[in-house]
Amino acid sequence: MELQQMRYAIAVAEERSFTRAAERCHVVQSALSHQIKALERELGTQLFARTSRRVEVTSAGEAFVASARESLAAAERAVAEAAATTGEVRGTLSVGVIPTVTAIDLPAVLGAFHRAHPHVHIHMRGGGSDQFIAAIAAGDLDVAVLGLHEAHVDRAGVATRLLSSERLVAVLPAVHPLAQRDALALRDLAGEVFVDFPDGTPGRVQSDCAFADAGLQRDVAFEAVSSDFMLELVDNGLVVALLPQAVVEQRPGLIALPVEDGPTRHEFLSWSSFNPSPAARALMSSLDVVPT
Repeated sequence: MELQQMRYAIAVAEERSFTRAAERCHVVQSALSHQIKALERELGTQLFARTSRRVEVTSAGEAFVASARESLAAAERAVAEAAATTGEVRGTLSVGVIPTVTAIDLPAVLGAFHRAHPHVHIHMRGGGSDQFIAAIAAGDLDVAVLGLHEAHVDRAGVATRLLSSERLVAVLPAVHPLAQRDALALRDLAGEVFVDFPDGTPGRVQSDCAFADAGLQRDVAFEAVSSDFMLELVDNGLVVALLPQAVVEQRPGLIALPVEDGPTRHEFLSWSSFNPSPAARALMSSLDVVPT
């Protein structure tokens, strides 16, 4: 069994199409189909049920593809580790990014990293802090930027460095009656309609806790995962929001006011404390962080 056959099987499983899988793997479809059939003969089982219009992964195929992903990752890690002994960084660097990164200029950091280590394939994905913490602990993600309510993160297998702590600001349309104030308190905002991140997510919990600690209730009638979309809702006079100051900057028509007893948000850089990859170690080194 060859690694290339594993790659082909993974591509077919993910694309649900031999045509798209062949395009993704940069081979002709007949060659890919031949390799999949040879793999099925070797295994003695059918990995894919297919017709001229449809491809489905069999139960055997699902089991094989899951193990194939692990085997490919291990093989790629072995190559990267061997190259690292000569001072050359190879492999992949997977980075998780929350929607409201403000403490670090991540595009500039990754641009410099790419220039220094051009043989590393960088992958970035968006999502939430809890999701990224779990992915790092499981070995599915190298590095992430987290935004959390807690002043520290204590999760097995995950190392962190605190990047910043900041109090969120109230974001109002310029025509809002409170926009002429110099500062606000949570009680001033208790009667407003809010937009915030989905209930229970790390991006929202600090604001929910702040209102609860103050003995106040608030109406979160709008939920969104994008800070840009939140700002659009504020700009159209539908809601107010609590967001990091940097998210609001350079946004005409909106006013950002400090909230004296408002929520505090902590931003962390996180990585695997168990066995960071050579690429992750190189990134940490460029940021003056020593993985432990």
